[in-house]
Amino acid sequence: MEPTFHHSEEQARGLFEMRTADDTIARMTYSRMDPNNFIIDHTAVNPSVKGTGAGKKIVAYAVEWARAHDQKILPLCPFAKAIIEKAPEMQDVLRK
Repeated sequence: MEPTFHHSEEQARGLFEMRTADDTIARMTYSRMDPNNFIIDHTAVNPSVKGTGAGKKIVAYAVEWARAHDQKILPLCPFAKAIIEKAPEMQDVLRK
């Protein structure tokens, strides 16, 4: 079964999640800098799916969401930062 992605935001904090029917397999938290910029501060992957690309998929989801909503990302989370830095096709959403 393919995982589904979910996004929620309340006040200046947001969450991206990747879920299966039974479990949350990855989550990423962020905080708002302003209405058009957010800081990815943490990415976590369920140990049962480590090594499957779940972390990269949730970063890619956040990048796609940022594009669709005209947002820029400042990735302070070391994992998210490394994924984006290795993928030139994701760097258009980086906050300069």
